[in-house]
Amino acid sequence: MKDYKKYYHISASPQDIYAAITNPATIQLWTGEAAEMSTEVGSEFSLWEGSIVGRNLEFDEGKKIVQQWYFDGQEEQSIVTIKLHPDKHGTSVELRHINIPDEAYNDIVEGWNNVYFGSIAEFYEGF
Repeated sequence: MKDYKKYYHISASPQDIYAAITNPATIQLWTGEAAEMSTEVGSEFSLWEGSIVGRNLEFDEGKKIVQQWYFDGQEEQSIVTIKLHPDKHGTSVELRHINIPDEAYNDIVEGWNNVYFGSIAEFYEGF
C-alpha cells in the first residue's frame, strides 16, 4: 500500500472547486460524463461510468471533502482527503490519498494529475 500527497493550484475559488467535486451537474461539465454524487455523509458515489466508486465520509462546505475509494479485494480503507485553501490566485488544493494498492498506484497518480485535477484546472481556465 502506498500514500500520495500533492498540492494543486487552480484559478477558481474554493467554493467553485468544492462544487466541481461535489455537485453532479458541475462534475458532468468538466468530465463529460454523468456522475452519481451527493453531499450526504455516508452516500456512495460513482464517477467516469464507475471507474471511481466509493463512499462520502465527511464534508466541510468549501473547505474539505473526505471519501473512501473502493478497490477490488482491498481490506484496508483507501481514504481521499481534499482540503481547499484560498490563495491570491484562486485555490490551493491539498490532496492526500492513503492506502492505494501498489498495483494501482501509478494509474491513480496519473489520474489525479492529468484527469481529475488537470481537467478541473483546464475547465476553470476557460472562464
